Amino acid sequence: MKEVIFQIPTIQNIPPIADILSMSLTHRRITAALFFILTIFAPAIKLSAWEQSGIASWYGGIFQGRTTANGETYDTNGYTAAHKTLPFGTVLEVTNLDNELSVQVRVNDRGPFVDDRIIDLTYAAAKDIDMVRDGTARVHIVALEGTIQEVRFNVQIGAWGDLENALSHRIRLTDAGLKPKAELGSDGITRISIPDVGEEEVFALSQRLGTLGYTNLFIYQVRNIR
Repeated sequence: MKEVIFQIPTIQNIPPIADILSMSLTHRRITAALFFILTIFAPAIKLSAWEQSGIASWYGGIFQGRTTANGETYDTNGYTAAHKTLPFGTVLEVTNLDNELSVQVRVNDRGPFVDDRIIDLTYAAAKDIDMVRDGTARVHIVALEGTIQEVRFNVQIGAWGDLENALSHRIRLTDAGLKPKAELGSDGITRISIPDVGEEEVFALSQRLGTLGYTNLFIYQVRNIR
């Protein structure tokens, strides 16, 4: 079996539990923000080489025409798949270990939501590897080189009902060498954020914001790039 190499640039920055308990409140909040990124936004994990073995299933029927997790329309006759963590757009080669038949699919959905399964295929993909009748199969999946996409994040620093107060924070952040963006919502709340941050930069930015007193961050994925 080929060795699986996981390149996760930020996970090594997570300290041991004993060290976390001895941290200041600010540093504990920053560390918590990192855990939030690595768990809630698992698709953001960057992989230089990736493969996985486990049980595959397929889905169709009532899902035909529904919206997938990335906003596309599900087509059971297409060659796509649902995976729990890989970035949308990743192309996988799926091999049925019982008959060595293979098929290539593109990740555009999330799932399967069954603990012992690692991927959900469309009917067309499942048919190509002869697993429609049984419903599941033991498979080995490999991400094709160059298809795992990098993801970008927005880091929301805070939200204020008082516009002048919000703008004072933007000025403070600008003076600190950052490039904050202020958005006034229809609800009258002004949100200050650092937009379009690379996955490898998120943790360092969180640390820097923590030194400025901003620890209640909301970090969310905004897009994939090739």
